[in-house]
Amino acid sequence: MTSTLSTARSLVAGAGRVVALTGAGISTDSGIPDFRGPQGLWTRDPAAEKMSNLKAYRESREVRERTWQARLVHPGWDATPNAAHYALERLSPTRIITQNIDRLHQKAGSPPERVLELHGTMFESVCLSCDDHRDMRSTLERVRAGETDPPCLVCGGILKSATVSFGQHLDQNLLRAARAAVSDSDLLLVAGSSLRVQPAASLVSVASRSGAAVVICNGSETPYDSMATAVVRGPLGDTLPALIPPPT
Repeated sequence: MTSTLSTARSLVAGAGRVVALTGAGISTDSGIPDFRGPQGLWTRDPAAEKMSNLKAYRESREVRERTWQARLVHPGWDATPNAAHYALERLSPTRIITQNIDRLHQKAGSPPERVLELHGTMFESVCLSCDDHRDMRSTLERVRAGETDPPCLVCGGILKSATVSFGQHLDQNLLRAARAAVSDSDLLLVAGSSLRVQPAASLVSVASRSGAAVVICNGSETPYDSMATAVVRGPLGDTLPALIPPPT
């Protein structure tokens, strides 16, 4: 592992155009559980996965009501960046492509224009019918006031968070921008992603085909480890600061 860490550190230090792809594992030290890990949200409560399924959300008022209650207490509202977020901010990659919805990269100081929120954000609500967007805090105030399944104020349609659920298409402009950034990079640094959700995971293949080095930092194996130039195991709060140490 020491040898692998050393190799990864050299790759990161020597790259001119770095793109980072981050997943839930980078935010666990900030108190936001991942989904598939040993203490993941879906590991502990398999029924919770329905709240991330667009078909179930559309068809079941019960699922929507449960989801609105979960949004009220989501740990992302009070979360603060951890050492891994600050390490990436120091690295200042060309792009941070994140599967996370918590905006902790921006809170850590990474310029918002460099962060591609591939799976959307928890900080906005959106209507599934008319696409009206609102600040999520204002929508949650309606839930606190007693609306268990608040309808869209414009058309009466179903509201959800402006996040990408299973069965829902990604923003194609964002996906094209992500693929273009990876294709033009010297190195793709994957941090805290299980690489099991497509099309985000396929960005590793894009990097490999483009001749970029790939460094994967994750707590467990991923399906793309064989494509990586270096794989580093361990908690992201330890491994990323080791890869990107503070300036002396």
